[in-house]
Amino acid sequence: MPRPTLLAVSHGTSDVAGARAIAELVEEVAARLPDVAVRAAFVDVQEPDAVDALAAIEGPVVVVPLLLSSGFHVHHDLHGMVEARADAVVAAPLGPDPRLAVALAARLPAASGAPLILAVAGSRDPRSLTDAEGMAEVLRAHLGRQVDLAYLAAREPDLPTALAQHPDSLVATYLLARGYFFDLAERQAAGRVLTLPLLDGGPVPEALIDLVITRFEAAERER
Repeated sequence: MPRPTLLAVSHGTSDVAGARAIAELVEEVAARLPDVAVRAAFVDVQEPDAVDALAAIEGPVVVVPLLLSSGFHVHHDLHGMVEARADAVVAAPLGPDPRLAVALAARLPAASGAPLILAVAGSRDPRSLTDAEGMAEVLRAHLGRQVDLAYLAAREPDLPTALAQHPDSLVATYLLARGYFFDLAERQAAGRVLTLPLLDGGPVPEALIDLVITRFEAAERER
């Protein structure tokens, strides 16, 4: 029996480097799953739109959110668009997960034991708050050091407030790729150590490829 199509849905960005980085992640996932049709779509900014992309696929589909936490896009956009498709399911978002802690830690300066501020995009959906706090706890356990949260939108504390409260902290950006939120973090953390997004233009981290495939296969089994 053919396996479901993997529809990888990200937010979308007008940043050329960010868009390319997401495309490279999808390409790497496709290379690791030669018996699965892998397609990319977006909820905003870029084409194809996720709704149109889903409609163009015949047969079973697993929608994998290339999003780091639950929120409006996952629960409204993605779950909403599969309601009329008995053969389509939505996998869990990428975070929180210990593999993301590994990828975040790899971007930190060597031999630095300074406390961290984990800068997340933020959402008004309360489920995103639980996920952000969960990722901070996972990173705290992985590093064995202080990790405080800051939000780039929708919630408090915002990044400038967190930097004022924790002046000795480095800033780890909890973002997949370059775009609006990374540009905002760069402005707000000017003069501070700020890590690059998880997809920073170098080789796609194995942890992220593995995570996308794990989310797909878990949803595939539960169909």
